[in-house]
Amino acid sequence: MLKHDYMQLPQDQPIYSQAPLQLLLFVDDRPRSRQQVQRIRAFLEELRADYEFELQIIDVGQQPYLAEHFKVVATPALIKIHPEPRQVIAGSNIITQLKNWWSRWQMAVEEYLAIHINHAVIAEDTDSNPVVKAAIPSVANSVELIRLSDEVFRLKQEKDKLEEQLQFKDRIIAMLAHDLRNPLTAVGIAIDTLQSNFNAQLGQFERLTPAIATNLFKQARNQTRIIDRMITDLLQVGRGNEREFPIQPERLQLGRLCFQTLDELRDRYTVKSLNIKTDIPSDLPSVYADPERLRQVLINLLDNAIKYTPEGGDITIAALHRTTQKVQFSIGDSGLGIPEENRDRIFESHYRLERDEGKEGYGIGLSLCQRIIRAHYGQIWVDTSPAGGAWFHFTLPVYPK
Repeated sequence: MLKHDYMQLPQDQPIYSQAPLQLLLFVDDRPRSRQQVQRIRAFLEELRADYEFELQIIDVGQQPYLAEHFKVVATPALIKIHPEPRQVIAGSNIITQLKNWWSRWQMAVEEYLAIHINHAVIAEDTDSNPVVKAAIPSVANSVELIRLSDEVFRLKQEKDKLEEQLQFKDRIIAMLAHDLRNPLTAVGIAIDTLQSNFNAQLGQFERLTPAIATNLFKQARNQTRIIDRMITDLLQVGRGNEREFPIQPERLQLGRLCFQTLDELRDRYTVKSLNIKTDIPSDLPSVYADPERLRQVLINLLDNAIKYTPEGGDITIAALHRTTQKVQFSIGDSGLGIPEENRDRIFESHYRLERDEGKEGYGIGLSLCQRIIRAHYGQIWVDTSPAGGAWFHFTLPVYPK
């Protein structure tokens, strides 16, 4: 809270001080600091008997923007802000330093008044006699301007963030309407085919072999999972930060989960004739992780690998027991790769490479992957794969024995 040693004037007009020497005393709420501040104020009150000045006390805990503006790195700190140049006194010997500087501060005030005497104002003393006083804007004005500037900056940041969110929402709605159409169409075709060939009286399919019917059911199930994943990703990306990201870890065989995920995506990589190469040790230890969350990570990374690998290309999946506490899992492709200067930014929410602007997706998958891995106290990063494409790695804690 800002404390004034002078009665405040109405705020609808500039405040002018009768004291050309203006000081700010930055304090905090530590008991030891309070004792030191009391001694400093008592000393200043003794000086006030001989020399007039304006003193304002600022609690850095309640007005941190002022501490940032004046570059205060320790408290208590006494700052002379008028006359210029500004001077900072800090440390445990403020009173000693004041004694050394006080006479020079008085000389600076006298020099200032001599130069600016033409800008004086007329006041009245107790006997109603006119008295010349220097018209110096009070430090309260400067403090209020700093506060308002900080508030304007904060509001501008909020405005920019809201505008970005609105633009992202419009972009997502347009993409979602487009991207949902394909899996919904595939589900509809599968269901219509099954329905039109099913004889309810006989309780069996006509003109469909069991293998074809099974494949149609599988296709419909996989497409509904894709729809569910798209909606889940969109809902989760805006919820809290990684520290609040909910997980339910348990003992998990990561290799088995990976093969299950690959099976779900089989139609996608077979249509492009991609070669899937796996190097997952049979003795890879179990990890301590949330199965559904890790499935989201694998789906996103494998889906990206399939999307960016050209027809007939390679996707490599590898795992290793990195340390006694961690397992590392890697997914690489033979696509264009990620430019080195963008490798940190691709994990930011909504960020997409310029070359990917025309591709399907929302730019939230990798951000979601990072949040999930961090929630497991792991790390995720990307470098160049042996095939020249992107090579994503993440670590997970080993299940405790």
